Parts: sequence; structure tokens; C-alpha cells
Amino acid sequence: MTVTVRLRFFASLREKLGEGEALSLPDGSTVADVREALRARGGVHAEALAPGRAVRSALNQTMSAESATLADGDELAFFPPVTGG
Repeated sequence: MTVTVRLRFFASLREKLGEGEALSLPDGSTVADVREALRARGGVHAEALAPGRAVRSALNQTMSAESATLADGDELAFFPPVTGG
């Protein structure tokens, strides 16, 4: 069984990776699994989402941990940390 999630990228990630896409993964996948699947593509995906890079995630518009489990139809957004001034 699989789940399909809608990915969205914001700020500098959007400039590098585009606006977003749909991605199908095995049932029980987590936010970390999505990030790893994207990194496995290599190129700009591997660079933008590399381990140690400051990237936040929001699952259905709520900040989420990398351990959060995905459900079919979820929206998962990735974005750099926001700074204020």
C-alpha cells in the first residue's frame, strides 16, 4: 500500500527545487523518508536537503518532526528557517 503526499517548497528551496510535486511512498513513511527520497535523486535535491542543512517541515500547515508519519493526501512543506529583523 502507498500514500501520496503533495510536496511544497518555499523561499530558497522553491528557487532550487520548484514549487512542488506529488510523491508516492510506502505506507508508514515519515517526513525523514521523504527528505531521503528527494536527496537520493542527487543534484540540486541532494544539495538543498543534505543532512545538516537547516530545513524545516510542516505537515498539513503545522510544524512537524522528521519522525511524523504521513497519511494519504497530506501536504508536506519544506522551507528554510525564518529570521526576523
